[in-house]
Amino acid sequence: MRRPELALDITVPLRHFELEASLEIADETLALVGPSGAGKTTVLRAIAGLMKPSRGEIRLADAVWFNSAARVNLSPDLRSVGLVFQDYALFPHMTVRKNIEYGRKGRSGELMERFRISHLADAHPGQLSGGERQRVGLARAIAREPGVLLLDEPLSALDAHTKQAVRSELRELLADAGLPTLIVTHDFEDAASLAGRVGVIVDGRIRQDASPEDLVASPADEFVAHLTGANVVRGIAEPAADGLTAVVLDDGLRIYSTDLARGPVSVAIYPWEVSLGRDEPHESALNKLRAPVRSKVTIGNRVRVRVGPITAEITTTSAERFGVGEGELLYASFKATATRLIGTTES
Repeated sequence: MRRPELALDITVPLRHFELEASLEIADETLALVGPSGAGKTTVLRAIAGLMKPSRGEIRLADAVWFNSAARVNLSPDLRSVGLVFQDYALFPHMTVRKNIEYGRKGRSGELMERFRISHLADAHPGQLSGGERQRVGLARAIAREPGVLLLDEPLSALDAHTKQAVRSELRELLADAGLPTLIVTHDFEDAASLAGRVGVIVDGRIRQDASPEDLVASPADEFVAHLTGANVVRGIAEPAADGLTAVVLDDGLRIYSTDLARGPVSVAIYPWEVSLGRDEPHESALNKLRAPVRSKVTIGNRVRVRVGPITAEITTTSAERFGVGEGELLYASFKATATRLIGTTES
C-alpha cells in the first residue's frame, strides 16, 4: 500500500473538550467540516506548527514535524506548508506580483500565468474581487513550493453569487496543484464541491470520513445526516411485509424503508427525493403524508418547501408552475428506497 503523504495522530486539550484526530492525506483534497468550535481549525493550526498538541505525531512522508515522545516540534518556518488564511491575509501595500514574491521570489510570473492573474500584476489587493484575492493567496502559498496546502474557510469571505463561480475554479486549481490539501469549513456544500473526501468533526472527534456521496448514502449518525441536508425524524422500527422495515413515528405516521432495523432509529430523507402534489399519489412511492405547507424558501435555482415535518426541494420553474402557497394542503411522497435508517444519537 502506498504510504500517505501527510499523516497525523494528535491530541490537543481545548477549553470544553479534548481534540483527538487521526488522519492520512495522500495527493488529494480532504475537507474537515463541522460547526464552529468543533476543532477543525485546531487541526489545521497544529499541522502548520501554530499550536502544539499534547501528544502524538505529525509527519509529511518521512519528515517528522511533531512527535511528543521524541520531543520533536519543528517551528512553522521549517514545515513545508502553504497556508491560505480565511481573509487571504494579503499585504494591502504590495502589488499582486510582490505579494506572490513574498512567498518566494522568481516564481511570480509563472504562477500569475497559471492562476490567470497576469493582468493584475500591478494591482493592489483593495482593487481585486474576492475570487481574484483568493487566487493571489493561493499563488503566494504555492510559491513556497510546499509539501502540503492548508486552506482556512476558503469561500467564507465571498458573497453567494461569487461563491458559486469560484467553487469549481478552486477545485480545478487544487487538482492541478497535486498536493495533499486540507480544507476546513463549516459548509458541507463547500466541502463536497471542493474535496473528494470529507471528514465530519464534532466536539473534537471525527464522526465520519468518506466521499461526499457516501456521507449522503450512509450517514453514520443524525448529525452527519443533518449536516448533509437530510430531513431527520425519529421512530420505532419493526419488520413489515415484503422484507421492508416500518418505522412508527411519535404522531403514529408509518414510514417504510428497504433498510433493515429494529427498535429506536432515526429516518433520514433527502429533500430532492421528495415529490409534492395536490392529489394523492398512486405510484410506487410507499411513503406519503398530507400536511399544510409551513414554509417556502428560494435558494438559487431551487425552492425548499416544508410540508409538515418534511422538506422537499424542487426547481424554481416547478414552484412557479405549481403555485405553492403557505398553508396549502399538499401530499409529500418518497420511496422506501429513498429512506436511510440510522441509530439515534443525543442532540
